[in-house]
Amino acid sequence: MKQLIRVLLLSAFPLFTFAQSPVAARLSSGYDLGMAYSKNNYNPSATYYQLINIGERRRFSLGWTARLGAFYGDNINYYTAPARLTRGKTGFNALSGPVIVNNIDTVRYDYMSMTSLNIGIRAQVNLGRVELGVSADLLGLSFGKSRMGRYQSSDGQFRLKSSTGADSTTSYFRGASTFQKSRPSVMNLRLLGDNDLGTLSTEVYARVRISQRIGIKLGYQWLTTETTVSNRDIVADNNRFRNRADMAYLAVTIPIFY
Repeated sequence: MKQLIRVLLLSAFPLFTFAQSPVAARLSSGYDLGMAYSKNNYNPSATYYQLINIGERRRFSLGWTARLGAFYGDNINYYTAPARLTRGKTGFNALSGPVIVNNIDTVRYDYMSMTSLNIGIRAQVNLGRVELGVSADLLGLSFGKSRMGRYQSSDGQFRLKSSTGADSTTSYFRGASTFQKSRPSVMNLRLLGDNDLGTLSTEVYARVRISQRIGIKLGYQWLTTETTVSNRDIVADNNRFRNRADMAYLAVTIPIFY
């Protein structure tokens, strides 16, 4: 029994030492439980954050976040995602001369939903009971049910396999082939701009600390979600489509420690 107590004490000693260390004294962490909303778009989320307060006055904080979010969208359009297609290419108009021609297709869903889990970064300015900050997802995973979308493309084609699977022909996204099955893109990775992959959130916020146990957070969120269509467009060599939604955000913050 004495040996067991000794082992437990030795195991707890590093944790006790960390709790008393200067680094731990400058840590703040907690949970944001909130909802982002715009017309036909909803994004409830739960975020854990951990920040290190910088300087003697602890005016600035930097840290990381883990964010679990669910997105729901009604009557929503997704557009061609890859940067090599959205940046466009140079064409020529007889009247105006050189023009930029984009190869943008659309997939429209009556309803779309997906869940994502992302790791991100956060920076914050501490002004007493008021805190101002910005947060951005960096990488993670998304998952959700397959949905049917209406594919709109002027010249897109896909390979249509025979019933035996031995050979295939090409078909346009027209008629019955307009309806295409898709799913949320699995990989989330921030590569900046149209190079981004998957579902990623960026937000700016102001938090008011009501007490040591609770705070109210108001913000604005930019959420990018992405779907992958089962049949790849062989003309554009693409099956990724993206939607960007701007939403107001309201959350309750539950601090663990300041």
